[in-house]
Amino acid sequence: MQITSESIKIGHPDIVADTIAAHVIADILDQEKALGMDINNMPHCGIEVFLGKGICVVGGEVSTRAWIDLDKIVRETVLGIGYNDIAVGLNGHSLGVLNAIIPQSPDINIGTRADSGKYKEIGAGDQGIMYGFACDETPELLPLPYVLATRMMRAFEDSKDPIFAPDGKGQVSVDYDDETKKPLRVAKVLMSNAIDYRFVKGKKDVVEKKARKIAFDALKGYVDKNTEFLFNPTGEWQAINSCSAADSGITGRKLVVQAYGGYPGAQLGGGAVVNKSPEKVDCSAAFGARYVAKNIVAAGLASKCSVQLSYAIGVAKPFSIYIDTFGTSKISDRTIEEIVNRLFDLTPAGMINNFDLLKSETYRRIPKTLFMDNYPWEKTDMVKKLQKEARAK
Repeated sequence: MQITSESIKIGHPDIVADTIAAHVIADILDQEKALGMDINNMPHCGIEVFLGKGICVVGGEVSTRAWIDLDKIVRETVLGIGYNDIAVGLNGHSLGVLNAIIPQSPDINIGTRADSGKYKEIGAGDQGIMYGFACDETPELLPLPYVLATRMMRAFEDSKDPIFAPDGKGQVSVDYDDETKKPLRVAKVLMSNAIDYRFVKGKKDVVEKKARKIAFDALKGYVDKNTEFLFNPTGEWQAINSCSAADSGITGRKLVVQAYGGYPGAQLGGGAVVNKSPEKVDCSAAFGARYVAKNIVAAGLASKCSVQLSYAIGVAKPFSIYIDTFGTSKISDRTIEEIVNRLFDLTPAGMINNFDLLKSETYRRIPKTLFMDNYPWEKTDMVKKLQKEARAK
């Protein structure tokens, strides 16, 4: 059997929209920190971005003491990604920026402030269901197709070859053993990237050879002479017809790609992650659920684990916790749920503090990758406690 995961470059229009939203929140956090921000007076943000041909609309709801130069943030973000000329599909210098941000609803605000809320603690910024996932296929405790597809995208970004414009996406298909369900090899690689022909010298096949080398170097150890490689399958993708010149960008539209790459069993819940301040559990609990799942697998309690967390708006503790180890656990899933309930602080305040989610630099990093980095929610510091609790059972 084959399992495929998709990933995208930071220049994909949907990720550009995500990055703009995250950078707006990061700027707010920087200014709020200078004003003496703490967890009780933190800003509340839900930023939505629409990126169309030559225009960027930034909307959503914000509660903050800061004043931000939205036009400057949008342009600097777009230019920083590499969009500085219409020849690559988007130009941050000439982009039109519209501000449609409004204040946060007071009915939501009272549920997310410890000083004025009904329960006198920071409640969940919205109701919702979030999932986390981990498995033992890779050192990162993530699915192999997801890790490889993500690694390939980072390799194209890091190559700095101007032939490959910022917009691109790819897929990696991995062969699995039908009996053991363990990954064997990369069977197929698909790479699509906008081409800036201003830098192409010679025949078009030179571009494909370069793409193949970048991809295969990134996937070394998993590709072989029989691995199929497909590049720009329509036959053409000119950079001038990339990003928002060809496709609109919208926050939250690439959740599957950003999370677990569509790996079977790794479900997706909630809403967009990177465009919200962390009292909104779409953000913090997406990290919290991953943290729990990863520590369960790292502790050896299961080889595969999915964690579902649900929340009620204004209420701090999870409404429910559900664990599914797909029959791989050494103790019952219900017992693991009980242990998780005792050991993990999955309230918004607990996750904000544990994961340092009021740090602006975190928001500048997460649109690129939610998990494959040295984030606090990627730590496995709960392993010994989980093992101790499991032995007691």
